[in-house]
Amino acid sequence: MVSKRKLSKTDGESCKTDLLKPKKSRISDKEKASAHGGVENEGVFEELLRASGIVLKAGEGQNEIAVDQMAFQKKLCLALEKHPTYPGVVKQFINGLESHIKDRNQFKNCLLPCTPIRTEGSRTLVHSYCESLIKLLLGIKSLQSAIITLLLEKIPEFFFDTVGTFGTNFPRLIVNQFKWLDKLLDSQDLVKKLMQMVTVSPVPIQHDIITSLPEILEDSQQSEVARELSCLLKQGRRLTVPILDALSRLDLDAGLLAEVRESAMTIVPSVKLEDLPVVVKFILHNVKSADAVEVISDLRKSLDLSSCVLPLQILGSQKKLKSQVQASSSMSQVTTSQNCVKLLFDVIKLAVRFQKDVSEAWIKAIENSTSVSDHKVLDLIVLLLIHSTNTKNRKQTEKVLRSKIRLGCMPEQLMQNAFQNHSMVIKDFFPSILALAQTFLHSAHPAIVSFGSCMYKQAFAAFDSYCQQEVVTALVTHVCSGNETELDISLDVLTDLVMLHTSLLMRYATFVKTILDSTQKLNPCQIRKLFYILSTLAFSQRQEGSYIQDDMHMVIRKWLSSTVPNHKQMGIIGAVTMIGSVALKRNEGDGGSLERPELNSERDGQLSTLLDLVGFCCEQTPEVLALYYDELASLIEKQKGNLDLQLLDEFGKSLVEDFPSDFVVDLNPTVDGSFLFPVKSLYNLDEDESQGAIAINLLPLVSQSELGRVTDGPSSQSKRVVSPICLSPCFRLLRLYTGEQNSGSLEEIDALLGCPLYLTDLEVEGKLDSLSKQEREFLCSLLFYALNWFREVVNAFCQQQDAEMKGKVLTRLQNITELQTVLGKCLAATPGYVPPPATFDSEALEAVPSINGPVRKRNGRKKKTDGSKAGSADRSQADDSSEGNQPDTELSELDRTASERDAGNPLAQLQSYRLYFRELDLEVFTVLHCGLLTKSVLDTEMHTEAREVVQLGPAELCFLLDDLCWKLEHVLTPGSTRRVPFPKERGYKDIGFSHLCQRSPKEVAMCVVKLLKPLCNHMENMHNYFQAAVTQNQGVEDEPRVNIQEHQLMSSCYQQLLVTFRSLFAWNGFSQHENTDLLRSALQVLADRLKPGETEFLLLEELISESFHYLLNFQQSVPSFHCAFILTQLLIAIAEKPMAGWKKEKMASLAKQFLCQSWIKPGGDREKGSQFNSALHTLLCVYLEHTDNMLKAIEEISSVGVPELVNSAKDGCSSTYPTLSRQTFPVFFRVMMAQLESSVKSIPAGKPSDSSEVQLEKLLRWNIAVRNFHILVNLVKVFDSRPVLSICLKYGRLFVEVFLKLAMPLLDYSFKRHRDDVQSLLKTLQLSTRQLHHMCGHSKIRQDIGLTNHVPLLKKSLEQFVYRVKAMLAFNHCQEAFWVGILKNRDLQGEEILSQASEERDSEEEDSTDSPAEEPSGSGTDASDEDGAAGPGPSPREP
Repeated sequence: MVSKRKLSKTDGESCKTDLLKPKKSRISDKEKASAHGGVENEGVFEELLRASGIVLKAGEGQNEIAVDQMAFQKKLCLALEKHPTYPGVVKQFINGLESHIKDRNQFKNCLLPCTPIRTEGSRTLVHSYCESLIKLLLGIKSLQSAIITLLLEKIPEFFFDTVGTFGTNFPRLIVNQFKWLDKLLDSQDLVKKLMQMVTVSPVPIQHDIITSLPEILEDSQQSEVARELSCLLKQGRRLTVPILDALSRLDLDAGLLAEVRESAMTIVPSVKLEDLPVVVKFILHNVKSADAVEVISDLRKSLDLSSCVLPLQILGSQKKLKSQVQASSSMSQVTTSQNCVKLLFDVIKLAVRFQKDVSEAWIKAIENSTSVSDHKVLDLIVLLLIHSTNTKNRKQTEKVLRSKIRLGCMPEQLMQNAFQNHSMVIKDFFPSILALAQTFLHSAHPAIVSFGSCMYKQAFAAFDSYCQQEVVTALVTHVCSGNETELDISLDVLTDLVMLHTSLLMRYATFVKTILDSTQKLNPCQIRKLFYILSTLAFSQRQEGSYIQDDMHMVIRKWLSSTVPNHKQMGIIGAVTMIGSVALKRNEGDGGSLERPELNSERDGQLSTLLDLVGFCCEQTPEVLALYYDELASLIEKQKGNLDLQLLDEFGKSLVEDFPSDFVVDLNPTVDGSFLFPVKSLYNLDEDESQGAIAINLLPLVSQSELGRVTDGPSSQSKRVVSPICLSPCFRLLRLYTGEQNSGSLEEIDALLGCPLYLTDLEVEGKLDSLSKQEREFLCSLLFYALNWFREVVNAFCQQQDAEMKGKVLTRLQNITELQTVLGKCLAATPGYVPPPATFDSEALEAVPSINGPVRKRNGRKKKTDGSKAGSADRSQADDSSEGNQPDTELSELDRTASERDAGNPLAQLQSYRLYFRELDLEVFTVLHCGLLTKSVLDTEMHTEAREVVQLGPAELCFLLDDLCWKLEHVLTPGSTRRVPFPKERGYKDIGFSHLCQRSPKEVAMCVVKLLKPLCNHMENMHNYFQAAVTQNQGVEDEPRVNIQEHQLMSSCYQQLLVTFRSLFAWNGFSQHENTDLLRSALQVLADRLKPGETEFLLLEELISESFHYLLNFQQSVPSFHCAFILTQLLIAIAEKPMAGWKKEKMASLAKQFLCQSWIKPGGDREKGSQFNSALHTLLCVYLEHTDNMLKAIEEISSVGVPELVNSAKDGCSSTYPTLSRQTFPVFFRVMMAQLESSVKSIPAGKPSDSSEVQLEKLLRWNIAVRNFHILVNLVKVFDSRPVLSICLKYGRLFVEVFLKLAMPLLDYSFKRHRDDVQSLLKTLQLSTRQLHHMCGHSKIRQDIGLTNHVPLLKKSLEQFVYRVKAMLAFNHCQEAFWVGILKNRDLQGEEILSQASEERDSEEEDSTDSPAEEPSGSGTDASDEDGAAGPGPSPREP
């Protein structure tokens, strides 16, 4: 056997020699020489390897191993150790290796795994995978050190090698040899050398070394190397990825991990985008539950996705790039950027899914962020990510998102940025987006509903066809649900989509068309929106939309032929909307020249058919005809300049002929016919034009309509009905049609502005009682028709620039105010009267033919409201039951009408009849620019008539401002800080606002901003008027010299001006980014009043400051408490953008000034009432919330103001706070108790780590709070009314609960250091809790359910308080300071309730154990409650 082995070995050596021949031929002459000189060494290397089982290969072939790896290492180790020249043989072996690996191919073979072979006859099994030769040699102790040195010395040879796609990366292969070695003799030295190599190597080699470290290091070295890597991380950004990759695989202790994580966190803002996912992954992977919230909060602040958007901006501008190469490179940059962001959120998604702490911490971090500016796109995307990934956190995520939207922290602009810039990421969360949008549309908060609708729009625009179909399906489902809020919002969203993405939505028109099957639940406004959507889809692309046209025609024909008024109304609205789409001007490119005539004839045919059909169905019913006129007029106004009026010429010509023949007659001194009242021509502004004068034939028409309705019967069916109901609608259509045909000129119909009306003598003072009910109602109807005529005339001619026309418009405004005064008197004498309808697109149309229908019912409510001088019936009546507890709420109509009602102003009397007047257009308010129209202007044309100066007087100003306020309140939703939920009866919300609803809130806001200059002028005039009144009367406005009626009218104007400003600046639209410029221009107008010409370049914050100061100047002249209240709200609305410290001081000072002012009406009475109380509640809240020291302010009112009130006369008030009277005391008491309870919530709970100074500061604050609480609770002895008792029981319990939660931990830890302070605090609180206990007894004696409902919870809190104090004493080893007495039931004045004495005796023992309570040492007062709940608080005695 031995001889055989020797023989085989010899054969193997000869084979090996043959194999090495080609290799030697490649070596240089110098190398050959050295090889010849060291044959023995070379031979030793080869001989030992062959003997151990490895055959070296040259060229591309891999080295072969014929034995198991372990067997090879054993053999080689033994061969070396038994070699005769050992240990010199080791050096020879290494030299042989060094010579062998000089050739790169051979070196590569040594670094790559060996190939296992099996020799014939061999029974040894070789594993399929074998390590490389170098790695096998590194496993031999005697060779390891030398080979490591040899390999490390080889690395610099490859510093400047360029590794191609399939090239060999030698440095990486070399470093890989050190991984997972079974035994490292000197790992410290190896790691040291590797780290040194990192400092001098090029980046790719540094990358390979660092990423391999975790597989090379021993456990003991990990911390040291981690610190070195952390330092490297701070030094440069090029090695971020390998370092964090290495660190994430090391086992680090908590302190070092925190340090390394902090290092990683510092580089997040500046790291390269492609490295960001790795950094974030490292941070999230190493988060511990204890510090998760803190780490995530820091990460959230550092992560900024705006840097990822920059490439998108490059893409947007690539069209401007001339070079195709540049364009393609920018495109690839965008793709890289999007991919990096996608990877980043994939990392976050993994962390959220598999690490519970990360998910909850991220939600908490977003929740803890309070500032609006702190919120970013990242927050929204992460919330969507958590919602879609973690089902357990969905409710919490939705709650946080709702809260942020409500507070204005998640504006729609932020969501738009998310969808536009990161659609690739967000698309993965589409199911969550759809679910959230559907949920948000059910919300009662307008901001949340708006956010949900915006989600739908953005999802449709950003995602693919599948998502678009899902969005459309969801919106159609909302429309068909029947919920009013969902209906309106969904139709609005579909309207926006059809305007912005017509061709895209056309694909899903079949889904939208299905809404036609559910039209029974839609109101007129919704029908109009639906048909606009369908018409746009049907007529925008002729061939594709033809099937929609057919369906619409069928539905409209069915509705128009129906006898149900509501269906006919829907048919008219739908038909006119379709007419609008058919009659739109088409571009010349709509079809080829040959097809054009066919298209035109088809369109003309459709239009003619629709017009004939609608005209035929409307002829016999005045209300339906009036609706048709109004709808056509609105169409012309909305599509101004876009309608092909040649198509409407036929209809227009008949209109121009019909109006004069129906409603206009020649002016004659006498009128034939018998009527209820003698006909008289009134309000003629063209008396100098005797030739060809005309008049509106009003009284005869009203007489025929009102009285002839019964007698004529069906005989008039053959001809068209002429009714005064159609007068105003027909004129509106006529003037819009005329203006459109004549480029805005109304010369053809300007005679209608100054022509008189056939009315009757309107001197009704004292005559009304003698008239019959029919005559009074006839007179009322006549006045309504006349007023509505004048309103439409003003609508028509308000924008004419001619001076004479302006003068006539102002005169018509005067006529309106005069007629309203007369109408107010007539209505007061005509109870139960139902006015003729003025708006025809409301659901009330069903009841119009039948006067005894629902309209009478609704109007009955209005009449009741009017008779009791209350506000408008269509407003929410929640304010009436407010009990003065409405902090920071809108008082709606009540703001404007409080003083008017007292004055008997006709405007206030007509509030409930608003819906029976024609709507004023927004353009009418341009009249506010006029101011006073002087005599000289009118002299040019009017000659002798110019003697009468026509001006915009207080009554006209009040009329215009009242209407403007009403409109703004409807359309400009206040900001999120004031909750204004949708009205419950959504169906009626748009009655009287048909024209206004054609405009967006932004368009309305722009109109008001244009009016700001004249509004400022008017407000300054009011300011000067009241300042002058104060000066004349030396500060006393109720002297006889004051004209009370004029004073009240001016006060009303002032109030309406302030409401207008408040409605504008409190609009929530200003929080949106796209409206910043509009806000700036509005503020600029106000700031310009203080600094003319200097505001153009001011920053927004400076403009806010100047505007704030400008409005602050009006504080000295506000004539009523309501005006003061609205001015305060206005200043808060402006100051909130944002609220700086000095503004808070100013607000507190202003509110206190108003509270300390005596508010006397012009008649001499003090202001009072529920509205006064409600405003007082808000102002007092503003004062306490904005003051520096709330506790001090409460103490001042309770210890200064209240004693002054107690010592004053019965109807007196506090001298320091004149608004504090016996009537308003419950308001003051409620606010002080509520604010005291909320202020102590802000005192941090005690911690064991608090220093003595911190404890003392907290104790001091609690001491003041408890003292205030004691003062307030004891006031119940003097003011023992039921509301005061109820407030005290409620807020007393809440205060005790906060004390238990926040103050008791403080007492636990500060008792030993500050025993006297703690004892004093508890003694004071004990007196208050005893008084609360007496109130409980008083409530039981009174048997008042409203009061006794508070008793059980209060007694529970008092008992908890007693046991908690006992626990605190035990915690501080002072149990002996706690002792129990018996507390008797007493009333408010402290008298014992004797009726229960026998029960007390029977249950004394049981109660003293069930309800222990302790008393201060030496106190003789009992301290336990027989009912099982301890009342008074404890006070420890000295141990």
